[in-house]
Amino acid sequence: MDSPMCLVNNADGELRVEPEAIDYLKGLKQKVVVVAVVGLYRTGKSYLMNKLAQKRNGFALGATIQSKTKGIWMWCVPHPEKTDHTLVLLDTEGLGDVEKGDAKNDAWIFSLAILLSSTLVYNSRGTIDNDAVEKLQYVNELTERIKVKSTTDNEEEGEGTQFMQFFPNFVWTVRDFTLQLEIDGGEITPDQYLENSLQLKKGYGKKINDYNVPRECIRNFFPSRKCFVFPSPTTPDNMHRLDSMDEAELSESFREVVDTFCRFIYQESRMKTVIGGHTLTGEMLGHLVTTYVETIAKGNVPCLENAVLAMAKIENQAAVDEGLAVYQKGMEDVKALFPVDINQLSENHLRSETEATQTFMKRSFKDENEEFLKALVEAIGNHSADLFKQNKDASENKCKALLENLSAQMDQGMKEGTYATPGGYELYCNHHDNIVAQYRAEPNKGVRAEEVLEQFLKGKSAESNSILQADKKLTENEKKIQAEKMKTAELEQEKEASKEKQAEMERTIENISRGQEKYLREMEEKMEEERKQQQQEFNRTLDRRMQEQKYLLEMGHKEKAELMRQEIEEIKKNNQLERDANTQNQKALLDGYKQQAEEQNKKMEALMVALNNKSQAPVHVVERGCMVM
Repeated sequence: MDSPMCLVNNADGELRVEPEAIDYLKGLKQKVVVVAVVGLYRTGKSYLMNKLAQKRNGFALGATIQSKTKGIWMWCVPHPEKTDHTLVLLDTEGLGDVEKGDAKNDAWIFSLAILLSSTLVYNSRGTIDNDAVEKLQYVNELTERIKVKSTTDNEEEGEGTQFMQFFPNFVWTVRDFTLQLEIDGGEITPDQYLENSLQLKKGYGKKINDYNVPRECIRNFFPSRKCFVFPSPTTPDNMHRLDSMDEAELSESFREVVDTFCRFIYQESRMKTVIGGHTLTGEMLGHLVTTYVETIAKGNVPCLENAVLAMAKIENQAAVDEGLAVYQKGMEDVKALFPVDINQLSENHLRSETEATQTFMKRSFKDENEEFLKALVEAIGNHSADLFKQNKDASENKCKALLENLSAQMDQGMKEGTYATPGGYELYCNHHDNIVAQYRAEPNKGVRAEEVLEQFLKGKSAESNSILQADKKLTENEKKIQAEKMKTAELEQEKEASKEKQAEMERTIENISRGQEKYLREMEEKMEEERKQQQQEFNRTLDRRMQEQKYLLEMGHKEKAELMRQEIEEIKKNNQLERDANTQNQKALLDGYKQQAEEQNKKMEALMVALNNKSQAPVHVVERGCMVM
């Protein structure tokens, strides 16, 4: 992307997605790291985003008191340090812009920045004092603007535990900082400066509560916090031309902090994930943006769980389509060779099926009850059944055409009465057996070779018998013997056709068995992968909660620390209950599939027994008649 484009438009008090930007995202298949910047208008947010994009110009800077960015603008650039990843930069409309008149969308812009990003940069100017913290008032309203789960009420979510699992890392950038970084005469780091500014006061009462609430919200919602303090880049007289100044003209201390900030964002900002720990591509991010903005436009509160489920359905269906396309492409080469023998077709089928399933597994997530995996298996099954039928038809057509060509001379002889003479039956048998010999010598006839020959011989039976009965050279006893030979030959060919079907059935059963084993293995691996992702997500949340409890104890907030301890025990309990329920559901799902597979195998085995009995039926062999075996 050469330059930023508007992602979410804020016009006439309404938020709308820009179709062009969504189309761009939907074409982006790489994993994304999403960095959003929010803050009061005219605090220099866009400059930082341009630096992250490693461009001098891009996001509009402006040099007046007017806010240049409206809505949310997006810039997608190759990630400087993560190969095959895209860095998505979101520059948001300045909060508190007096020209807007109606500031209700400020809270929604702030909420969208949180919902979409993996790192949230809050940009302010001056110092982090009580006024600066209070200006971050939108944090206090997050439980009213965002829901994590559709079945959870706000009171439960207000504790922050569920929010913190899915909220981005928080980076506070303080511009034009002029104070000394020290406390009680000792030097401190920017991070310590931020933590000191977020310390809670002891005691009770409205004043203390009003002071603590925004700080508790920041601590609860954003357990991963970082701070950068930037000195002024140049003199006040030069600020109006900041976007056109050469880097060398900016203060060295400012440039050093900018470089450190960019390096931190590149190295520490994680990939964007959603509930369950699944990482997003640009395409999936596009679905999320659309869902959230449309929900807000309808006057509803965005719900992470609902949005992810809606996105999962779209993504999983796309995974089904992509998997099926991989299977179809994998079968194109062998299809061009039809007819082929059953082994060649089966090997291509199994290989393509494996590639298709792997493609699906890489893209799918939150596939409840393996609904979409089953859909893929069914789609592949239908397509493979059609291919196997096409191969049979190609074999049948080739074999019929071959026999028609080989028997053309004999058919002409029938019309001309060549065999309607004494001794004509012997001549007919010679021609007949020669046709069969040439037919058998022809390679690559496919899976219907014996069955088509059986049909051909049965079709010639009346003709052969007519010539036999009309041949005055043969006695009645000789005719009877020849008729018996003819019948024996037909039965032998019927047996060969049954063997052909049996071999095809055996390979079909093998395909099904290997497919079932692969399907179960893929299901188990996918379930285990999702279990690990969910546990890692929980472990991060638990670790951050325990760090917060430790802080409260160290600061003497014993009552809050005890409440935090109880909350930690509760989330441990709920996590174990959820894990147990998921394990039971997954076991039931696997057991159900195994049972279906066993029932299917029994039916196939019954068919095999029937075919086997038919192919092994004894045939009373007499001396060869009109057929070369």
